[in-house]
Amino acid sequence: MFLGIDIGTSSVKVVVIDAAGSLVKTKAVALPISRPKPLWSEQNADDWWDASHRAVLALPSRLRSAIKAIGLSGQMHGATLLGEDLKPIRPAILWNDGRSFQECDALSEREPDFVARGGNLVMPGFTAPKLEWVRTHEPDLFEYVRAVLLPKDYLRLCMTGELASDMSDSAGTLWMDVEKRDWHDPLLSACGLSRDQMPKLYEGNEITGTLLPRIANEWGMDCVPVIAGAGDNAAGAIGAGVISEGDALMSLGTSGVIFVSGNRYRSNPASAVHAFCHALPDTWHLMSVMLSAASCLDWAASMTGTASVADLIAMAEVENAMATDEMFLPYLSGERTPHNNPHASGVLHGMSHDTSRARIAQAVLEGVAFGMADGLAGLVEAGAAVETISVIGGGSQSSYWGRILSGALNRPLIYRDGAATGPAFGAARLARQAITKDDYKSAFAPPKIIETIEPNAKDVEILQAKHERYRALYANLKSTFH
Repeated sequence: MFLGIDIGTSSVKVVVIDAAGSLVKTKAVALPISRPKPLWSEQNADDWWDASHRAVLALPSRLRSAIKAIGLSGQMHGATLLGEDLKPIRPAILWNDGRSFQECDALSEREPDFVARGGNLVMPGFTAPKLEWVRTHEPDLFEYVRAVLLPKDYLRLCMTGELASDMSDSAGTLWMDVEKRDWHDPLLSACGLSRDQMPKLYEGNEITGTLLPRIANEWGMDCVPVIAGAGDNAAGAIGAGVISEGDALMSLGTSGVIFVSGNRYRSNPASAVHAFCHALPDTWHLMSVMLSAASCLDWAASMTGTASVADLIAMAEVENAMATDEMFLPYLSGERTPHNNPHASGVLHGMSHDTSRARIAQAVLEGVAFGMADGLAGLVEAGAAVETISVIGGGSQSSYWGRILSGALNRPLIYRDGAATGPAFGAARLARQAITKDDYKSAFAPPKIIETIEPNAKDVEILQAKHERYRALYANLKSTFH
């Protein structure tokens, strides 16, 4: 058996696969999140460890004792600051935290290599400006920073005692030369940091250490190898078999991502498209990111007093009213691609006496789809040839939303077995390949297709017209976001 652990924003998920790579068991434990001030988003790193510990122990002992390797995945960009004792010195600043927008401007002016070598715009979501914010606003704490880790890599430290990370996750810090797959000293120096404060870099399928005896004993396992793993999006791509040139993935989790694999480095920072390393050697990827995707449905269900997201989607599906007057801008946490605007906010527009929960649900489903379509446009501009898109994440469980997404993107969407397990499944696959040494094509073959949703010509026509209104609404309101 092989174990994958994914440190998500809202929960930790663990997945067990067998020697054939088939899904055996999953468990999840919820995580708390703190938003103490506007634009802030934080978590306590020890909550990740506690939730992971509980999730693993919730697995049957017979499975735990059969584990031969562990792979890790996690939310990207989270700044986990450790002191000399390698303990956290403040809550981790998360990927959807927007407080560092002023630091982004300062870093961009100070060091052009952020674009030239890092291949990305300096955005508040990335790790580098978070550290610059700490250096500016919490200088006493900054002086105590011994190491900076990403969320999954703090878990690795707890499990193995090693300071290590993988290429795909670390590329999202902005401190790497992404093409050369190594830390870039001028980028670290721009934030007052050095290579000594960074973890050692590995490819996603390499062994970074072994489970500490104390942890192995508590978990009922041998001191098995712990694999480098990947950032959540790259791990999700590994799980879906998205590893070759032009393979594409859409992830519908808390955030929304379109991920396109490639065999060479390319970038398009002008459209706020991300250019990162993939989880396997000599592969890279382009990625568009919207900060709020399926989480918009959680918000809508709560706001309308609907019992669950599933109930909310069902209401929209029953009414089946494509492109009504109601319109939703899904910028509940600001936005990255294509706007790079941490101040953008959510908007529910066009309401009337006829507006119902079903119509609000429809508007939210469409608004997220339009945001994803804007991201796809940026990827195409960067040279990505996207023909079909595999779908993963919690949002992949709704065929009705799939119909809307397919129409808005005008692309066929492919739903695969185990899609909802997402990054944890990919992390387990990386652990398995690290031990078996199977070739990549067989180790990371796409899971079997459960459903394919083709774009409906009428839906495409209706949604494209509303998408133009959606873009105009953002343009008209942009100056009011502050």
